[in-house]
Order: sequence, then C-alpha cells, then structure tokens
Amino acid sequence: MTAGRKINSDNQDWCTPPKYVKAVRDFFGEISLDPCSNMKSIVHAKTEYTLPTTDGLKASWDYQTVYVNPPYGIDRIRQTSIKDWIKKCAEAHSKHGSEVLALIPVAVNTKHWKEYVFGQANSICFLADTRLKFINGGHDKGAPMACAMVYWGKETDKFYEHFSKYGAVVNITDLIKKKWVSPDLHQKQLSE
Repeated sequence: MTAGRKINSDNQDWCTPPKYVKAVRDFFGEISLDPCSNMKSIVHAKTEYTLPTTDGLKASWDYQTVYVNPPYGIDRIRQTSIKDWIKKCAEAHSKHGSEVLALIPVAVNTKHWKEYVFGQANSICFLADTRLKFINGGHDKGAPMACAMVYWGKETDKFYEHFSKYGAVVNITDLIKKKWVSPDLHQKQLSE
C-alpha cells in the first residue's frame, strides 16, 4: 500500500488517453522524448525509450520537451517505482532545462510529491476526470485514483491556457521562490 492506495504492478502498459496526448502535443508542438513508452503507446514522440531495449530511468533525458506517463506501480525487477520517475522529471528540468509534463497520480501527502513536485515544478493541473480512462490492452481502464498533469518548465501562462479546460490549474512557482521544502526535509536540514 502507498498513500492509502493499492500498488498495481501487474501490467505497466496503461497508455495515455488520446485527449491528453493531443493536449500535450498542442502544448509542446512536438514531443521530443517519451522515456517510458510501450509497444501500444499513441504518444509517438521523436525518441521513445521502451523496455527491455532502453531503460528510461538510466538513459539521457537531455531533450527539449519530455512527456512522461510513468508506470504507477513497482517494477520489481528494476526495484523502481513512480517516485524514481518523478525525481527524473525534476532532474531533467533542473539539469538540462527540459520542459517536462508528467501524468501522475495525485498523492500530495507522499515524500516524492513533497521533494520533486512542490518547490520544483511550475504548475499542476488537477484533472477533472474522476477516473481517467487509460488504454490498457486495447480497452479503456479507469484509474483507481485522481490524476494530475504536472509541469516542470517556464511557460506558466501557456500551461494554464492549454490545461485549464481539463481541470483546476495551480501555479506553484511561489513555492520555488520561497525555496519550499517538505517539513521532513526541513527538519532534516535543521538537524544537520
């Protein structure tokens, strides 16, 4: 269990719904990298990393625009989880200046949201779809949790323009300006 939800590690190929692929394309113009693609993906980025050929967590994310719909469960073989993908999103933006969009579960109480979304991302669109319909094995499958589109980049107004029709968009750049960190991290820093 994590954040009150059951971890689903059975099938990692939950493809992005077409309307969100279109929204990402409209926002970026072109998707340079999809680091966690699969054979059924409709994202069609210029560069796609697909297991087992390329491990998207180990390969470079030095691309202008990156779209990530990470596996939400645990990869028991690689010992990774969604927190590793969210960390990589924040790193791609801070290290390479990449514009990154990630479709992830809303889990604001988790350490990975506190470390890599709050204080590092620019904006969040809390999607209005109550159960996002992912494409899974050719069938639509509703997500068992609320989802958000998180943006690491500099185009705050443009993000609002493109994503406000899909849900509540929140600009969190003030958290960056205030150098916000999670209470746990703040306490750790004080004790060091």
